[in-house]
Amino acid sequence: MRLTRGTLCLVLLSGVAGASIHPATAAQPFQCGHKGGDFTYGLEADVAGLDMQASAAASTRDIAMNIYETLVTRDEHMKPLLQLAQSVDTDPDYKAFTFHLRQGVHFHNGKPMTSDDVLASFQRYQRVGVDRSILAPVDHYETPDAATFRIVLKEARPTFLESMSSITVPIVIIPKENANALPQQLPAVGTGPYQLDRFVPDSYVRLKRFDGYTPDPRYTDEDGFGGYKQACLDTVTFRMVPEPGARVAGLETGELQGVEDVPTIAQKRLATNPAIHLLKLDNFWLNVMYPNWSAPPTDNLKFRRAVQAAVGFADIMQAASDGAWKPNPSLQYPGSTYYTEAGKELLDQHDPAKVKELLKEAGYHGEKVVLLTNKDYPTLYNSALVTAQQLQAVGINAQLLVLDWPSALQMSMKGSAPWNFFFTGWITYVAQGGMQTLRTMASPAPVYTPPGGTAPPEFMKDFEEVSNGTTLPARQAAFADAQKLAFEDVMVIPFGVMPKVQAVRANVEHYIPFYNPRMYNVWFKQ
Repeated sequence: MRLTRGTLCLVLLSGVAGASIHPATAAQPFQCGHKGGDFTYGLEADVAGLDMQASAAASTRDIAMNIYETLVTRDEHMKPLLQLAQSVDTDPDYKAFTFHLRQGVHFHNGKPMTSDDVLASFQRYQRVGVDRSILAPVDHYETPDAATFRIVLKEARPTFLESMSSITVPIVIIPKENANALPQQLPAVGTGPYQLDRFVPDSYVRLKRFDGYTPDPRYTDEDGFGGYKQACLDTVTFRMVPEPGARVAGLETGELQGVEDVPTIAQKRLATNPAIHLLKLDNFWLNVMYPNWSAPPTDNLKFRRAVQAAVGFADIMQAASDGAWKPNPSLQYPGSTYYTEAGKELLDQHDPAKVKELLKEAGYHGEKVVLLTNKDYPTLYNSALVTAQQLQAVGINAQLLVLDWPSALQMSMKGSAPWNFFFTGWITYVAQGGMQTLRTMASPAPVYTPPGGTAPPEFMKDFEEVSNGTTLPARQAAFADAQKLAFEDVMVIPFGVMPKVQAVRANVEHYIPFYNPRMYNVWFKQ
């Protein structure tokens, strides 16, 4: 079966992969209304590096998705979309996938992309990729010629293309000569419309137009992270501005032409400013905390359940969002394919009597409980602050450990580190659907850091069914069971959902809000 253009419609009811073609929306592809200028964009967090394969940080993705591309990405509705692959041949038994590569694609160093580069990129991802479980089913790779890359699996995986199209930590294609780079030391060389110009740590990252970029002629405009792209701007400067007031002030004065987050308290005022356009994504951020299973006292299930019973979500979310939130007793958004409220009774308990009983059963005697957070994202800091107050009120010795965002994220990946609960937001993990959400907790790199990095067998059984079940009802049932297990074992505690309000100056054209800022196909109105 050959998939040649447009979205790869994974027909979930049957588990069969098919293809559809997006109808052309215009006779001609996108054209820049104007070329030139520097767009200065205010980020809400520091950026530690641009290694897309080895970082799940949204701040990394904000910049790097304009630099790198993948064989298969996601469209505007989070469905798989061909990008550097011209077509895909799927074997009838779903054990092999043959990618025919787009021709005329060059890296920022001028070298044409070949299957050797694709092979090296996948091999590096298997070594250092944060979501390397995506490639766990792979038996081997083949490169019959420079334009063909073949993946052979150990067993049938009808949903493999959906899995490998994940954009949270995407399998970006890099030059073969960079494939041995250590994590966070990857040279920022990709195939995207912008290339790295300068990186000043803790200050800014500047990209410049890649004049050797060839837009994908199968499309007429951007579509998710793929489609037809052009770099209309000369440069894009991503400035790290973690202080919300400073971002708003920069937007109002015109020092910043766009920002990725407008705090709730400033939105009403900015909405009356004709020089500024507010742009809202309703379901953007699932606010969560998860425990470290490898450090006491959170290595004790009874203690984790005591914390789960102690926290009240309304106060946490009010502080996190200034009131702009909604309850969501699920790891998916309402209306999505895998939405379920299985295990809801375990959330938002705020039950001091139950906490007291569980702490006694756990043998807790006032040991320090470290809540790992950061101030780059005030949402996360405020969530941790209120959580600490709630835990202290029931006799749990909760203390904050406040680092910068990159350092906190790196520490959270180490189970031996001195922390017990980590505060973060799940963005693309949730938007991409059930399988990707569960992958965050599945072996070999679950977020809650159990000893040995191995998830419970019952959870992995459900994860495999969601990944490979032959019918949608079976996969939905497995997801519901996995979610309930995640709440019972306290793998993660979801507090609620928040929107994201981005903003641009009124002279910015064709900036369309998305899960990360897309700076291609954007120009300044003259």
